[in-house]
Amino acid sequence: MASFQREDLKQKLIRGQNVYGTCVTVNTPIWPALVTNANLDFVFIDTEHIPIDRSELAKMCRSYQANGITPIVRIPKPDPYRASQVIDDGAVGVIAPYLENTDQVRKLVGATKCRPLKGEKLNRILEDGLRPEAELKTYLDRYNIGNLCIANIESIPAVERLDELLSLEGLDAVFIGPHDLSVNMGLPEHYEHPDFKATVKTIIKKARRYTLGVGIHFSLEPKWQIEWIKEGVNMIIHSSDMALFSKQLNADINEIKSSVGDQQEGASSDGPVTI
Repeated sequence: MASFQREDLKQKLIRGQNVYGTCVTVNTPIWPALVTNANLDFVFIDTEHIPIDRSELAKMCRSYQANGITPIVRIPKPDPYRASQVIDDGAVGVIAPYLENTDQVRKLVGATKCRPLKGEKLNRILEDGLRPEAELKTYLDRYNIGNLCIANIESIPAVERLDELLSLEGLDAVFIGPHDLSVNMGLPEHYEHPDFKATVKTIIKKARRYTLGVGIHFSLEPKWQIEWIKEGVNMIIHSSDMALFSKQLNADINEIKSSVGDQQEGASSDGPVTI
């Protein structure tokens, strides 16, 4: 089992390395060990779409840390107080969904890089460029070592303001939400559409220009991940436990039924599980 160091994932991103993860939704004691066998760098725990309470989340984050894997948590909305809470629960990376303006990103940076500082003094640091006292700066850097601030880019307004958003100090990475982005574009789940692909390429190109990590989450075949890695993605969030279980179970049951001559009834499609 690899030992866990809070700054490991961040250092890999700074060096430009690829890092690999998956979305986990199941809170069970044996799951972290199974995930560890896949030699992943991180897990993506989604509290925006999956009903996970703070107690469950803390157990999941600490369990993955104990197995040498970095827990990255998506919070339900761009809320700096919730971002600070999930770090208290054991998250190392925090993702806020549907970020569209610089104020949202600044507040996320403050919650992940300046905690436990809040209130007027934090606002003066973030908005007015106030330099914290030397002792305070040393303390905050040590207190928040390794924390990752990640922006979910999943709308056209965010794409139109990319340079403003990505140039803010303290942002570490961008996660592209392909499902919500395609819906916002009026192209729901048309992941092969040239306009969708062009938009994703723009996000990747600009993120890498600002030396930020960039990831895209697909619950589809590995070929989708490989395609985007070749375009510059270096945070690979492949599928989820829910999607992988559903896909394999359907395939196995269909194979068994077909082999013994039982009729296929109500077989589900091979479409993506989106969360």
